[in-house]
Amino acid sequence: MGGGGSTRRVTFEADENENITVVKGVRLSDSVIDRMKEPSSPSGRQHRGAGAVNDEELKKRIAEELALERARRDSEAQKRRLFGKLLERERISSNEHLTRAILRERAATEEERQKAQRLARQVEEKERELKKHDAYYKEQLARLEERSAQFYKVTTEQYQKAADEVSARFK
Repeated sequence: MGGGGSTRRVTFEADENENITVVKGVRLSDSVIDRMKEPSSPSGRQHRGAGAVNDEELKKRIAEELALERARRDSEAQKRRLFGKLLERERISSNEHLTRAILRERAATEEERQKAQRLARQVEEKERELKKHDAYYKEQLARLEERSAQFYKVTTEQYQKAADEVSARFK
């Protein structure tokens, strides 16, 4: 377009009518194709006689560019497929890891629940045992208090009797 000379690289392919098209889908007119076939020269355009040789060369370049573009697209498609497979494997691996972790957690939870039940039973058993001991000691305490009361009564009676005897003697 400008006089500065473009450094952009454009690849071409031939469509079914032997017209040349830009890979990106822009169609070119015959006059543009003719200008592209002719080599650039400072004196202007050369005559059409050399067009046949350039046409073969252009077809070779177009075929090479097409092959390179197809190889690049195939390579990219293969990379996407491989990346997709890799992602799928990673997803499967992650799911398996997650499943194993969930199973471990469930097992640990079940073990903790059983342990809590065992400890609850042990606590209940200890409480029953403590209640038995408490009842036993209360019974013993009641017996001791009763004995103490009897002893006190007997002692008080004996004291009173002895005091009465002493009083009666010294009267």
